[in-house]
Amino acid sequence: MKLAGVISTAVLSLALGVAAPAFAQEQHDQQDEQKAQPAQEQKNAQQEDKNTQQEKKNSQQQDKNTQQEQKSAQQQDKNTQQEQKSAQQQDKNAQQEQRNAQQQDKNNQQEQKNVQQQQRAGGNGSGRIPDDKFKANFGREHSFRVSQTDYSNRRFQYGGYSFGFVDPWPGNWLYTQDVYVIEIDGVYYLCNASYPGVSLVLSFAL
Repeated sequence: MKLAGVISTAVLSLALGVAAPAFAQEQHDQQDEQKAQPAQEQKNAQQEDKNTQQEKKNSQQQDKNTQQEQKSAQQQDKNTQQEQKSAQQQDKNAQQEQRNAQQQDKNNQQEQKNVQQQQRAGGNGSGRIPDDKFKANFGREHSFRVSQTDYSNRRFQYGGYSFGFVDPWPGNWLYTQDVYVIEIDGVYYLCNASYPGVSLVLSFAL
């Protein structure tokens, strides 16, 4: 009985001797884990802070990019508006030039009309053929011929008076055809009996 008690005591002591270091090791590991957890949590928190800061930086950069894009878009709008204004101004200038050209054409036409009127009335302004002499020498019943030389010299003599050509010689008139002089409202005309619908304005001088 004593031997069995001794053995039991020895076994128990042995078991306790083995278990004690194991327990101590486990307790030490738990302490290490407890120490490691705050450090890991701190690292995680620091990483989260870095991530948050990076996100803020990215957000700020995006805001800057957005603002830059808005500025670029506004500048493009300004440029487009300026181009439109320039195009409108060019259109106005072109229209004004066209109006000026049209006005100049009108002025030129008016000047030509004035010149023609002056040419038509120019010789006649210095006087007119007395009625009795006109009836005696001019009119449809008093025809004559004008030579090409007369037309080249721009004047011809007939009935004691000198006449000048104001209008050009018609292409279908022949210098061998009879012509005559008539008067309408103080203006003298050369007519061709073969072409009664055509007449040439003449200048006249006493």
